[in-house]
Amino acid sequence: MSNKEKNFSFENALARIEVINTQLEGGALTLDDSIKLYEEGVKLVRQCQKALLTAEQKITLLSQNNEPA
Repeated sequence: MSNKEKNFSFENALARIEVINTQLEGGALTLDDSIKLYEEGVKLVRQCQKALLTAEQKITLLSQNNEPA
């Protein structure tokens, strides 16, 4: 696990995505800045999707382990 993955916070990533979205919708950025922010947003969304998938798998596993035999 990389250092970035260890320091990843789902909540912080969502907050950053919201900021990026607001900035992109504002229309005041240069094309280069918009592309950079868009790339950052895509990376964050992918990290969030991965975190959600991992959480879903854990919940499924725990639910299966708690079912009566």
